[in-house]
Amino acid sequence: MLEILPIPAFKDNYIWLINDGRHAVVVDPGDAGPVIRQLEQTGLTLEAILITHHCHDHIDGVVELISKYPAPVYAPAKESYDFPHIPVADGELITLTETGLKLTVMELPGHTLGHIAYFDYPFLFCGDTLFSCGCGRLHEGTAEQMYQSLQRLAQLPADTRVYCAHEYTLNNLAFALELEPGNMALHKRQQEVIKLRTAGLPSLPTTIGLELATNPFLRSDSTTIKLSLNLEKNTAPVEVFRILREMKNDY
Repeated sequence: MLEILPIPAFKDNYIWLINDGRHAVVVDPGDAGPVIRQLEQTGLTLEAILITHHCHDHIDGVVELISKYPAPVYAPAKESYDFPHIPVADGELITLTETGLKLTVMELPGHTLGHIAYFDYPFLFCGDTLFSCGCGRLHEGTAEQMYQSLQRLAQLPADTRVYCAHEYTLNNLAFALELEPGNMALHKRQQEVIKLRTAGLPSLPTTIGLELATNPFLRSDSTTIKLSLNLEKNTAPVEVFRILREMKNDY
């Protein structure tokens, strides 16, 4: 049985460590130090490293890690990297024999143009595309690209566990509640997250089902959200999404 541990890094990053008690797979190691400490403390053998995109807080620990633990690095085929890696593209299947993971690559342009996610039901590792009650900034892609990427994730099973890369949930919930103050699922989620964060625990993983009920960036067809933005009811969801993303940039 697989265990998925969050390794906190920097101000609000999570490096995900997937393990079966003997071998480990690490997702987006922006900092090698905490990963090395975790591997040494647990005695786990590093089987592979998974990269979702090229932002420094997701990759800067890779070189040190592979110099200490020779392991394959999987990274987006549409991005360039200075370290040895195996480029992977949409629809490819990565089979990791030690942990038993069979990960399908999903291309999700938006935050960056080459951004990918790794999906092995019920686990989704989606980097900076979908956040708990939020989504990534548009560093390279367009609103249309990010909207389509999020719609693709929305089609995954409702019980899919979403492991994103940042602890932004409380801020995202505050933004969402301004748009949908009558959404009881949001109020319930906020109370749950306050308890978790007060106890020093991560708010993640979330699920696709929970995001569909609470995440404004997956709810851009909501009449309530359109009305809160003073938009016509027939405003296209992608246009609502674009407006929401611009608003969130300054929130």
